Amino acid sequence: MGENEEKSPDGVRYFRLSEIEEQNTFRSTWIIIHNKVYDVTKFLEEHPGGEEVLREQAGGDATESFEDVGHSTDAREMASAMVIGELHPDDRDKIAKPVETLVTTLKEETSWWSNWLIPALVAAIVTLMYRIYTMDSE
Repeated sequence: MGENEEKSPDGVRYFRLSEIEEQNTFRSTWIIIHNKVYDVTKFLEEHPGGEEVLREQAGGDATESFEDVGHSTDAREMASAMVIGELHPDDRDKIAKPVETLVTTLKEETSWWSNWLIPALVAAIVTLMYRIYTMDSE
């Protein structure tokens, strides 16, 4: 704990985003979930989803991934034991992910193509083939 350590009025330790980003090694792995900082280093091998998913989020915001998986109450209680502090309020607006937004947009476009256009084309071809087949039979 350095001289620049900041604490909230209720004694919670604040970490700057730059400090957290540095904690993405085998020796020290931190993640952020809902602005709380978790040291998951000792939990990597025990994580039911595998250590890779935690390593992918190391040093950054894992809130969306954590919520998408739908962790149980037990998992949330287990995670609460790993909280070491909170992301500094001044850095909370810095964890937005513009790159992920672009990826999400691309996935949505792909989803539109695969969910609507391709089945519609297949249906049109099947209908056309059926009509040709029934015309030959007459």
